[in-house]
Amino acid sequence: MAKAKSAFVCTECGAEYRKWQGQCTSCREWNTLSEVQLAPARPGASASASSGRSGYAGGISRDVTDLASVDLSEVPRLSSTFGEFDRVLGGGLVPGSAVLLGGHPGAGKSTLLLQTACKLAQERSSLYVTGEESLSQVAMRANRLQLPTQGLKMLAETSVETILGVAERERPEVLIIDSIQTMHLEDIASAPGGVAQVRESAAALTRFAKQSNTVLLLVGHVTKDGSLAGPKVLEHMIDASLLLEGDTDSRFRTLRGQKNRFGAVNELGVFAMLEHGLKEVKNPSAIFLSRSEEQASGSLVMVIWEGTRPILVEVQALLDDSPLGNPRRIAVGLDGNRLSMLLAVLHKHGGLFTGDQDVFLNVVGGVKVLETSADLAVLLAVVSSLQNRPLPRELVVFGEVGLSGEIRPVPSGQERIIEAAKHGFTRAIVPRGNAPKTSPAGMEVVAVDKLADALEAL
Repeated sequence: MAKAKSAFVCTECGAEYRKWQGQCTSCREWNTLSEVQLAPARPGASASASSGRSGYAGGISRDVTDLASVDLSEVPRLSSTFGEFDRVLGGGLVPGSAVLLGGHPGAGKSTLLLQTACKLAQERSSLYVTGEESLSQVAMRANRLQLPTQGLKMLAETSVETILGVAERERPEVLIIDSIQTMHLEDIASAPGGVAQVRESAAALTRFAKQSNTVLLLVGHVTKDGSLAGPKVLEHMIDASLLLEGDTDSRFRTLRGQKNRFGAVNELGVFAMLEHGLKEVKNPSAIFLSRSEEQASGSLVMVIWEGTRPILVEVQALLDDSPLGNPRRIAVGLDGNRLSMLLAVLHKHGGLFTGDQDVFLNVVGGVKVLETSADLAVLLAVVSSLQNRPLPRELVVFGEVGLSGEIRPVPSGQERIIEAAKHGFTRAIVPRGNAPKTSPAGMEVVAVDKLADALEAL
Protein backbone atom coordinates (compact mmCIF):
# COMPACT_ATOMS: atom_id res chain seq x y z
CA MET A 1 0.00 0.00 0.00
CA ALA A 2 1.35 3.41 -0.94
CA LYS A 3 2.28 5.63 1.96
CA ALA A 4 -0.07 8.57 2.49
CA LYS A 5 1.61 11.83 1.62
CA SER A 6 1.50 14.74 4.03
CA ALA A 7 2.55 18.37 4.16
CA PHE A 8 2.92 20.99 6.86
CA VAL A 9 0.78 24.10 6.42
CA CYS A 10 1.12 27.41 8.30
CA THR A 11 -2.18 28.36 9.93
CA GLU A 12 -1.34 32.08 9.65
CA CYS A 13 -0.33 32.52 6.01
CA GLY A 14 -1.03 29.15 4.37
CA ALA A 15 2.55 28.44 3.31
CA GLU A 16 3.34 24.74 2.79
CA TYR A 17 6.51 22.83 3.78
CA ARG A 18 7.66 19.25 3.26
CA LYS A 19 8.76 18.84 6.88
CA TRP A 20 8.01 20.45 10.21
CA GLN A 21 10.00 23.45 11.44
CA GLY A 22 9.61 25.78 14.37
CA GLN A 23 9.22 29.04 12.45
CA CYS A 24 7.36 29.79 9.23
CA THR A 25 9.82 31.49 6.91
CA SER A 26 7.02 33.32 5.07
CA CYS A 27 5.25 35.14 7.91
CA ARG A 28 7.94 34.68 10.62
CA GLU A 29 5.44 33.23 13.11
CA TRP A 30 6.48 30.47 15.52
CA ASN A 31 4.78 27.09 16.09
CA THR A 32 2.10 27.62 13.44
CA LEU A 33 2.81 24.58 11.20
CA SER A 34 0.23 21.79 11.25
CA GLU A 35 0.44 18.47 9.45
CA VAL A 36 -2.04 17.95 6.62
CA GLN A 37 -2.73 14.64 4.91
CA LEU A 38 -2.75 15.17 1.16
CA ALA A 39 -5.64 13.55 -0.70
CA PRO A 40 -4.55 11.05 -3.38
CA ALA A 41 -4.82 12.24 -6.95
CA ARG A 42 -7.98 11.16 -8.74
CA PRO A 43 -7.51 8.63 -11.54
CA GLY A 44 -7.56 10.29 -14.92
CA ALA A 45 -7.34 13.79 -13.49
CA SER A 46 -4.20 14.63 -15.43
CA ALA A 47 -5.63 13.20 -18.62
CA SER A 48 -8.80 15.25 -18.36
CA ALA A 49 -6.80 18.35 -17.55
CA SER A 50 -4.60 17.99 -20.61
CA SER A 51 -7.32 16.93 -23.03
CA GLY A 52 -9.85 19.68 -22.39
CA ARG A 53 -9.03 22.77 -24.41
CA SER A 54 -12.41 24.44 -24.36
CA GLY A 55 -15.67 24.46 -22.44
CA TYR A 56 -15.97 24.68 -18.69
CA ALA A 57 -14.25 22.76 -15.92
CA GLY A 58 -14.83 23.64 -12.30
CA GLY A 59 -16.89 26.63 -13.38
CA ILE A 60 -13.92 28.34 -15.10
CA SER A 61 -13.71 28.88 -18.84
CA ARG A 62 -10.64 27.50 -20.63
CA ASP A 63 -11.15 29.66 -23.72
CA VAL A 64 -8.85 32.64 -24.13
CA THR A 65 -10.85 35.89 -24.15
CA ASP A 66 -9.83 39.38 -25.15
CA LEU A 67 -10.22 41.77 -22.21
CA ALA A 68 -11.98 44.38 -24.37
CA SER A 69 -14.75 41.89 -25.24
CA VAL A 70 -15.66 41.05 -21.63
CA ASP A 71 -19.26 41.92 -20.77
CA LEU A 72 -19.30 44.92 -18.42
CA SER A 73 -22.98 44.71 -17.51
CA GLU A 74 -23.60 45.15 -13.81
CA VAL A 75 -23.76 41.97 -11.75
CA PRO A 76 -27.30 41.44 -10.39
CA ARG A 77 -27.54 41.53 -6.62
CA LEU A 78 -29.97 40.10 -4.09
CA SER A 79 -30.99 42.24 -1.13
CA SER A 80 -30.23 40.69 2.25
CA THR A 81 -33.29 42.56 3.65
CA PHE A 82 -30.89 44.59 5.85
CA GLY A 83 -29.78 47.95 4.47
CA GLU A 84 -26.66 48.01 6.66
CA PHE A 85 -25.75 44.45 5.59
CA ASP A 86 -26.17 45.42 1.93
CA ARG A 87 -24.02 48.52 2.47
CA VAL A 88 -21.08 46.48 3.77
CA LEU A 89 -21.50 43.94 0.96
CA GLY A 90 -21.33 46.72 -1.62
CA GLY A 91 -24.99 46.74 -2.59
CA GLY A 92 -26.25 43.25 -1.83
CA LEU A 93 -25.52 39.56 -2.26
CA VAL A 94 -23.96 38.53 -5.57
CA PRO A 95 -25.07 35.16 -7.05
CA GLY A 96 -22.17 32.73 -7.19
CA SER A 97 -20.22 34.53 -4.44
CA ALA A 98 -18.86 33.16 -1.17
CA VAL A 99 -19.15 35.40 1.90
CA LEU A 100 -17.46 34.64 5.22
CA LEU A 101 -19.01 36.16 8.36
CA GLY A 102 -16.70 36.02 11.38
CA GLY A 103 -17.00 37.16 14.95
CA HIS A 104 -16.54 36.28 18.60
CA PRO A 105 -18.96 33.87 20.32
CA GLY A 106 -22.12 35.77 21.21
CA ALA A 107 -21.54 38.56 18.70
CA GLY A 108 -24.72 37.66 16.80
CA LYS A 109 -23.46 35.86 13.68
CA SER A 110 -26.08 33.11 13.74
CA THR A 111 -28.79 35.57 14.73
CA LEU A 112 -28.03 37.88 11.82
CA LEU A 113 -27.93 35.07 9.26
CA LEU A 114 -31.07 33.40 10.65
CA GLN A 115 -32.95 36.68 10.37
CA THR A 116 -31.64 37.12 6.83
CA ALA A 117 -32.50 33.54 5.84
CA CYS A 118 -36.06 33.67 7.22
CA LYS A 119 -36.83 36.91 5.40
CA LEU A 120 -35.18 35.82 2.15
CA ALA A 121 -37.04 32.50 2.23
CA GLN A 122 -40.32 34.34 1.73
CA GLU A 123 -39.26 35.24 -1.81
CA ARG A 124 -36.27 33.01 -2.68
CA SER A 125 -35.32 29.41 -2.02
CA SER A 126 -32.92 29.25 0.93
CA LEU A 127 -31.15 26.38 2.71
CA TYR A 128 -29.80 26.82 6.24
CA VAL A 129 -27.29 24.15 7.30
CA THR A 130 -26.50 24.00 11.01
CA GLY A 131 -23.58 21.97 12.29
CA GLU A 132 -23.45 23.32 15.84
CA GLU A 133 -27.11 23.32 16.92
CA SER A 134 -30.03 20.97 16.53
CA LEU A 135 -33.05 21.87 14.43
CA SER A 136 -35.15 22.36 17.57
CA GLN A 137 -32.63 24.89 18.94
CA VAL A 138 -32.73 26.90 15.72
CA ALA A 139 -36.54 26.71 15.65
CA MET A 140 -36.77 27.97 19.26
CA ARG A 141 -34.48 30.90 18.44
CA ALA A 142 -36.54 31.79 15.38
CA ASN A 143 -39.71 31.63 17.49
CA ARG A 144 -38.14 33.82 20.19
CA LEU A 145 -37.14 36.38 17.55
CA GLN A 146 -40.67 36.23 16.04
CA LEU A 147 -39.35 35.42 12.57
CA PRO A 148 -41.37 34.04 9.66
CA THR A 149 -40.33 30.40 9.42
CA GLN A 150 -42.44 29.30 6.46
CA GLY A 151 -40.37 28.39 3.39
CA LEU A 152 -36.93 28.15 5.02
CA LYS A 153 -35.39 24.72 4.44
CA MET A 154 -33.24 23.41 7.30
CA LEU A 155 -30.58 20.72 7.47
CA ALA A 156 -28.57 19.54 10.51
CA GLU A 157 -25.45 18.02 8.98
CA THR A 158 -21.66 18.28 9.15
CA SER A 159 -20.69 16.09 6.19
CA VAL A 160 -19.81 18.24 3.19
CA GLU A 161 -20.59 15.39 0.78
CA THR A 162 -24.11 15.07 2.18
CA ILE A 163 -24.65 18.83 2.14
CA LEU A 164 -23.57 19.08 -1.49
CA GLY A 165 -25.89 16.21 -2.39
CA VAL A 166 -28.87 17.94 -0.76
CA ALA A 167 -27.95 21.29 -2.29
CA GLU A 168 -27.67 19.67 -5.73
CA ARG A 169 -31.19 18.32 -5.33
CA GLU A 170 -32.79 21.43 -3.77
CA ARG A 171 -30.91 24.04 -5.85
CA PRO A 172 -31.24 26.90 -3.33
CA GLU A 173 -30.45 30.47 -4.30
CA VAL A 174 -28.93 31.11 -0.85
CA LEU A 175 -26.93 28.50 1.08
CA ILE A 176 -25.89 29.23 4.69
CA ILE A 177 -23.30 27.09 6.51
CA ASP A 178 -23.12 27.51 10.30
CA SER A 179 -20.24 27.04 10.83
CA ILE A 180 -17.35 26.11 8.55
CA GLN A 181 -15.30 24.89 11.55
CA THR A 182 -17.75 22.01 12.10
CA MET A 183 -17.74 20.76 8.50
CA HIS A 184 -15.67 17.76 7.39
CA LEU A 185 -14.86 15.72 4.28
CA GLU A 186 -14.62 11.94 4.44
CA ASP A 187 -11.40 11.84 2.39
CA ILE A 188 -9.50 14.09 4.84
CA ALA A 189 -8.03 12.20 7.79
CA SER A 190 -8.18 14.97 10.38
CA ALA A 191 -10.66 16.33 12.90
CA PRO A 192 -13.21 19.03 11.96
CA GLY A 193 -11.83 22.50 12.52
CA GLY A 194 -8.31 21.54 11.50
CA VAL A 195 -6.33 23.20 8.77
CA ALA A 196 -7.00 20.56 6.14
CA GLN A 197 -10.70 20.14 6.91
CA VAL A 198 -11.50 23.86 6.94
CA ARG A 199 -9.54 24.52 3.77
CA GLU A 200 -10.89 21.60 1.73
CA SER A 201 -14.47 21.96 3.01
CA ALA A 202 -14.53 25.64 2.09
CA ALA A 203 -13.01 24.87 -1.31
CA ALA A 204 -15.67 22.25 -2.09
CA LEU A 205 -18.54 24.50 -1.00
CA THR A 206 -17.13 27.48 -2.88
CA ARG A 207 -16.72 25.37 -6.02
CA PHE A 208 -20.39 24.37 -5.82
CA ALA A 209 -21.45 28.00 -5.34
CA LYS A 210 -19.52 29.12 -8.42
CA GLN A 211 -20.88 26.32 -10.61
CA SER A 212 -24.51 26.61 -9.49
CA ASN A 213 -24.63 30.44 -9.14
CA THR A 214 -25.61 30.09 -5.48
CA VAL A 215 -24.98 32.69 -2.79
CA LEU A 216 -22.82 30.97 -0.14
CA LEU A 217 -22.71 32.42 3.39
CA LEU A 218 -20.19 30.84 5.76
CA VAL A 219 -20.00 31.43 9.52
CA GLY A 220 -16.47 31.46 10.94
CA HIS A 221 -15.22 31.75 14.50
CA VAL A 222 -12.35 34.01 15.52
CA THR A 223 -9.55 33.54 18.00
CA LYS A 224 -9.05 35.63 21.13
CA ASP A 225 -6.83 38.09 19.24
CA GLY A 226 -9.59 38.74 16.69
CA SER A 227 -8.21 36.77 13.74
CA LEU A 228 -10.12 34.08 11.90
CA ALA A 229 -9.74 30.63 13.39
CA GLY A 230 -8.31 28.22 10.83
CA PRO A 231 -6.00 28.61 7.85
CA LYS A 232 -5.40 32.05 6.43
CA VAL A 233 -5.84 30.66 2.93
CA LEU A 234 -9.58 30.47 3.65
CA GLU A 235 -9.75 34.24 3.22
CA HIS A 236 -8.18 33.92 -0.23
CA MET A 237 -10.85 31.48 -1.44
CA ILE A 238 -13.89 33.57 -0.58
CA ASP A 239 -15.11 36.76 -2.24
CA ALA A 240 -15.95 38.76 0.89
CA SER A 241 -14.80 38.54 4.51
CA LEU A 242 -16.93 40.37 7.08
CA LEU A 243 -16.33 40.74 10.82
CA LEU A 244 -19.14 41.29 13.31
CA GLU A 245 -17.71 43.13 16.31
CA GLY A 246 -19.20 44.08 19.64
CA ASP A 247 -18.93 43.24 23.32
CA THR A 248 -21.54 40.99 24.87
CA ASP A 249 -22.39 43.72 27.40
CA SER A 250 -22.99 46.32 24.68
CA ARG A 251 -26.19 46.85 22.73
CA PHE A 252 -24.43 47.73 19.50
CA ARG A 253 -22.72 45.54 16.92
CA THR A 254 -20.59 46.81 14.06
CA LEU A 255 -20.21 44.89 10.81
CA ARG A 256 -16.95 45.73 9.06
CA GLY A 257 -15.70 44.51 5.68
CA GLN A 258 -12.15 43.17 5.64
CA LYS A 259 -12.19 41.91 2.05
CA ASN A 260 -14.74 42.44 -0.70
CA ARG A 261 -14.35 41.70 -4.39
CA PHE A 262 -17.66 43.41 -5.15
CA GLY A 263 -17.39 46.60 -3.09
CA ALA A 264 -15.35 48.75 -0.71
CA VAL A 265 -13.51 47.08 2.15
CA ASN A 266 -13.82 49.95 4.63
CA GLU A 267 -17.62 50.06 4.88
CA LEU A 268 -19.20 49.90 8.32
CA GLY A 269 -22.67 48.70 9.24
CA VAL A 270 -24.17 49.35 12.67
CA PHE A 271 -26.76 47.12 14.37
CA ALA A 272 -28.49 47.21 17.74
CA MET A 273 -29.06 43.95 19.62
CA LEU A 274 -32.65 44.05 20.86
CA GLU A 275 -35.11 41.54 22.30
CA HIS A 276 -36.21 40.45 18.83
CA GLY A 277 -32.75 40.19 17.29
CA LEU A 278 -30.52 42.60 15.44
CA LYS A 279 -31.98 45.84 14.16
CA GLU A 280 -30.09 48.07 11.76
CA VAL A 281 -29.13 51.59 12.85
CA LYS A 282 -29.57 53.87 9.85
CA ASN A 283 -28.23 56.98 11.59
CA PRO A 284 -25.25 55.87 13.71
CA SER A 285 -24.20 59.42 14.56
CA ALA A 286 -27.41 60.03 16.51
CA ILE A 287 -26.76 56.88 18.57
CA PHE A 288 -23.11 57.59 19.35
CA LEU A 289 -23.83 61.21 20.31
CA SER A 290 -26.12 60.46 23.25
CA ARG A 291 -24.08 62.67 25.59
CA SER A 292 -24.90 63.63 29.15
CA GLU A 293 -26.32 67.06 29.88
CA GLU A 294 -23.50 67.93 32.29
CA GLN A 295 -20.34 69.23 30.68
CA ALA A 296 -17.19 67.34 31.61
CA SER A 297 -13.56 67.89 30.76
CA GLY A 298 -11.88 65.52 28.34
CA SER A 299 -14.97 64.95 26.16
CA LEU A 300 -15.00 65.95 22.49
CA VAL A 301 -16.86 64.96 19.32
CA MET A 302 -14.90 64.02 16.19
CA VAL A 303 -15.96 63.10 12.66
CA ILE A 304 -14.60 59.85 11.26
CA TRP A 305 -15.12 58.46 7.76
CA GLU A 306 -16.30 54.89 7.35
CA GLY A 307 -16.69 53.65 3.80
CA THR A 308 -18.98 56.10 2.03
CA ARG A 309 -20.37 58.11 4.95
CA PRO A 310 -19.17 60.26 7.86
CA ILE A 311 -19.95 59.24 11.44
CA LEU A 312 -19.82 61.46 14.50
CA VAL A 313 -18.46 59.78 17.62
CA GLU A 314 -17.38 61.02 21.03
CA VAL A 315 -13.87 60.52 22.35
CA GLN A 316 -13.16 60.77 26.08
CA ALA A 317 -9.79 61.32 27.76
CA LEU A 318 -8.90 61.01 31.43
CA LEU A 319 -5.54 62.07 32.85
CA ASP A 320 -4.52 61.45 36.45
CA ASP A 321 -1.31 61.68 38.46
CA SER A 322 0.52 58.38 38.13
CA PRO A 323 2.01 56.70 41.19
CA LEU A 324 4.09 54.50 38.90
CA GLY A 325 7.49 55.19 37.44
CA ASN A 326 6.16 54.17 34.03
CA PRO A 327 2.72 55.84 33.57
CA ARG A 328 0.00 53.84 31.85
CA ARG A 329 -1.23 54.56 28.32
CA ILE A 330 -4.55 52.77 27.72
CA ALA A 331 -6.61 53.37 24.56
CA VAL A 332 -9.96 51.63 23.93
CA GLY A 333 -11.10 51.90 20.33
CA LEU A 334 -7.86 53.56 19.17
CA ASP A 335 -4.30 52.49 18.45
CA GLY A 336 -2.27 52.57 21.66
CA ASN A 337 1.03 53.09 19.84
CA ARG A 338 -0.36 56.12 18.03
CA LEU A 339 -1.52 57.57 21.36
CA SER A 340 2.05 57.44 22.70
CA MET A 341 3.29 59.18 19.55
CA LEU A 342 0.65 61.92 19.82
CA LEU A 343 1.55 62.60 23.46
CA ALA A 344 5.18 63.08 22.40
CA VAL A 345 4.05 65.56 19.70
CA LEU A 346 1.97 67.40 22.31
CA HIS A 347 5.02 67.76 24.55
CA LYS A 348 7.39 68.77 21.76
CA HIS A 349 5.18 71.20 19.83
CA GLY A 350 2.44 72.05 22.33
CA GLY A 351 4.55 72.56 25.43
CA LEU A 352 2.35 70.31 27.59
CA PHE A 353 4.05 67.54 29.58
CA THR A 354 2.13 64.32 30.30
CA GLY A 355 5.04 62.10 31.31
CA ASP A 356 3.86 61.93 34.94
CA GLN A 357 0.22 61.26 34.06
CA ASP A 358 -1.76 58.08 33.47
CA VAL A 359 -3.63 58.58 30.19
CA PHE A 360 -6.87 56.71 29.53
CA LEU A 361 -8.68 57.11 26.20
CA ASN A 362 -12.06 55.73 25.15
CA VAL A 363 -14.26 55.95 22.06
CA VAL A 364 -17.89 55.93 23.17
CA GLY A 365 -20.17 53.25 21.76
CA GLY A 366 -17.55 50.56 21.20
CA VAL A 367 -16.50 51.93 17.80
CA LYS A 368 -12.98 51.12 16.62
CA VAL A 369 -11.36 54.09 14.89
CA LEU A 370 -8.84 52.98 12.30
CA GLU A 371 -8.08 56.24 10.49
CA THR A 372 -5.78 59.11 11.42
CA SER A 373 -8.41 61.86 11.27
CA ALA A 374 -8.96 61.37 15.03
CA ASP A 375 -5.47 62.65 15.93
CA LEU A 376 -6.40 66.28 16.55
CA ALA A 377 -9.54 65.40 18.52
CA VAL A 378 -7.54 63.02 20.72
CA LEU A 379 -4.96 65.67 21.57
CA LEU A 380 -7.55 68.37 22.32
CA ALA A 381 -9.45 65.94 24.58
CA VAL A 382 -6.18 65.16 26.40
CA VAL A 383 -5.50 68.88 26.88
CA SER A 384 -9.03 69.43 28.18
CA SER A 385 -8.62 66.69 30.79
CA LEU A 386 -5.10 67.78 31.71
CA GLN A 387 -6.21 71.36 32.43
CA ASN A 388 -9.66 70.28 33.73
CA ARG A 389 -11.41 72.67 31.37
CA PRO A 390 -14.58 71.42 29.60
CA LEU A 391 -14.81 72.01 25.87
CA PRO A 392 -17.90 73.58 24.23
CA ARG A 393 -20.62 71.05 23.44
CA GLU A 394 -21.16 72.55 19.98
CA LEU A 395 -17.50 71.98 18.97
CA VAL A 396 -16.46 69.26 16.50
CA VAL A 397 -12.86 68.46 15.48
CA PHE A 398 -11.01 66.32 12.96
CA GLY A 399 -7.54 66.32 11.40
CA GLU A 400 -4.31 64.33 11.20
CA VAL A 401 -1.31 65.44 13.29
CA GLY A 402 2.21 65.03 11.90
CA LEU A 403 5.40 64.52 13.88
CA SER A 404 6.47 68.11 13.27
CA GLY A 405 3.21 69.40 14.75
CA GLU A 406 1.52 70.22 11.44
CA ILE A 407 -2.19 69.54 10.94
CA ARG A 408 -2.65 67.56 7.74
CA PRO A 409 -5.88 67.45 5.71
CA VAL A 410 -7.96 64.27 5.56
CA PRO A 411 -10.19 62.88 2.78
CA SER A 412 -13.81 64.07 2.40
CA GLY A 413 -13.40 67.08 4.68
CA GLN A 414 -16.34 68.96 3.15
CA GLU A 415 -18.73 66.07 3.74
CA ARG A 416 -17.59 65.77 7.37
CA ILE A 417 -18.34 69.46 8.03
CA ILE A 418 -21.79 69.17 6.42
CA GLU A 419 -22.61 66.10 8.53
CA ALA A 420 -21.60 67.95 11.72
CA ALA A 421 -23.78 70.93 10.75
CA LYS A 422 -26.77 68.60 10.25
CA HIS A 423 -26.47 67.46 13.87
CA GLY A 424 -26.48 70.99 15.27
CA PHE A 425 -22.75 71.68 15.74
CA THR A 426 -21.87 75.34 15.24
CA ARG A 427 -18.05 75.36 15.46
CA ALA A 428 -15.42 73.15 13.84
CA ILE A 429 -11.63 73.07 14.08
CA VAL A 430 -10.30 71.50 10.88
CA PRO A 431 -7.06 71.40 8.86
CA ARG A 432 -6.58 74.38 6.55
CA GLY A 433 -6.56 72.03 3.56
CA ASN A 434 -10.12 70.96 4.44
CA ALA A 435 -11.50 74.46 5.03
CA PRO A 436 -14.49 75.07 2.69
CA LYS A 437 -14.81 78.19 0.58
CA THR A 438 -18.29 78.70 1.97
CA SER A 439 -19.16 77.37 5.42
CA PRO A 440 -22.58 75.77 6.02
CA ALA A 441 -25.23 78.02 7.49
CA GLY A 442 -24.72 78.50 11.22
CA MET A 443 -21.29 76.81 11.22
CA GLU A 444 -18.06 78.60 12.13
CA VAL A 445 -15.07 76.78 10.63
CA VAL A 446 -11.63 77.47 12.17
CA ALA A 447 -8.79 76.37 9.88
CA VAL A 448 -5.44 75.57 11.53
CA ASP A 449 -1.97 74.71 10.22
CA LYS A 450 -0.11 73.82 13.41
CA LEU A 451 -0.94 72.17 16.71
CA ALA A 452 -0.19 75.46 18.47
CA ASP A 453 -2.86 77.14 16.33
CA ALA A 454 -5.43 74.51 17.36
CA LEU A 455 -4.60 74.98 21.07
CA GLU A 456 -4.93 78.73 20.66
CA ALA A 457 -8.29 78.31 18.92
CA LEU A 458 -9.68 76.61 22.03
